[in-house]
Amino acid sequence: MVKKVSILGSTGSIGCNALDVIDSLNHNEYNIKVICLSTNSRISLLAEQIKKHSPETVVIGDKKAYEEFKSNFSFPETEILFGNDALSEISGRDNYELLISALVGFSGLRPTVNAIKSGKDVALANKETLVVAGKLINQLIEKYKVKLIPIDSEHSAILQCLAGENISSVSKIILTASGGPFRNKTLKQMKDITVEEALSHPNWKMGKKITIDSATMMNKGLEVIEAKWLFKTETEKIDVLIHPQSVIHSMVEFIDGSIKAQLGIPDMKIPIQYAITYPDRINSVHSKMDFNLFNSLTFENVDTDKFRCLRIAYDVIKEDSSSAVVMNAANEIAVDLFLNGRIDFLSIPDIIERELDRHKPSPDTDLENIINVDKDTRIYLREKYSI
Repeated sequence: MVKKVSILGSTGSIGCNALDVIDSLNHNEYNIKVICLSTNSRISLLAEQIKKHSPETVVIGDKKAYEEFKSNFSFPETEILFGNDALSEISGRDNYELLISALVGFSGLRPTVNAIKSGKDVALANKETLVVAGKLINQLIEKYKVKLIPIDSEHSAILQCLAGENISSVSKIILTASGGPFRNKTLKQMKDITVEEALSHPNWKMGKKITIDSATMMNKGLEVIEAKWLFKTETEKIDVLIHPQSVIHSMVEFIDGSIKAQLGIPDMKIPIQYAITYPDRINSVHSKMDFNLFNSLTFENVDTDKFRCLRIAYDVIKEDSSSAVVMNAANEIAVDLFLNGRIDFLSIPDIIERELDRHKPSPDTDLENIINVDKDTRIYLREKYSI
């Protein structure tokens, strides 16, 4: 039986890893057909992926890149589409079964909604979708009877720890964090951090946006919010613990005092494969754990004075309002400003806090309201910083 998969964000880190996993599964007689791929602007890599996987459709987000692709490449058997509207449209088609959403930021929301409404299971790497619209997504999942399978290593770990368990028996979910590149720096030392330093993650190779989020620990704040919606858990039951080795990907503590932990080498191919084959496990050609190489596992509490973004995320999720949309949009703009040398590293949480102070929260979870709040926040900040 052939499993038909579409990958949005196929030229990013998660997308490339997903295609590698698909290759290895197909060599292992697990038959997967790639139906759709998408990129924003990495058209040369997209062309290589088309040659190898022969998708029915590809979508290019950037207009200039789309026109350049049409001029320089010819794939008569593949439909070439442009823009966010095309992403949303192909997500609602009937020609595939599993959407791997590896888009960056808010752009993943509408395609995910359309996929769910069309009855597709979603393997979700785009955590911002649940951050800004967790309540709405859960309502849609229940209505359309589909599965939402997390790709993030932390949430994949929790999903695995909860297998066969009753959620009422959980006393605590413990998300582990590497601590990023600045775990041992003081707040004063973090003032002069360069972009290059912030992009040098000690354990994971990721895209620029998520790597900066890891350095500020906003990534972990987003994951706290994501965990609330994925596992329908009170915020008070979600803790974050720094684990520099990134071997224990997360843990679940139960009311009897038992703790389950999921371990593995820091390789995103493992949770990606689990999401694709869920609930089955398939033999993997990827590296396995060697405890002789990981013979020391350590843990630390998070300093939320130093990593303010995590504290901001906890405050926002307690409101259960449109503030999460503002936080996410402001963070995306602030990260972009930092990457372009417009602000210093510690100004990222400053910008987020100022936007939250300016915002009047609304409990409305309607999709159009979410989109409008996001749009208004971005317009204001782009005008303020002349972006």
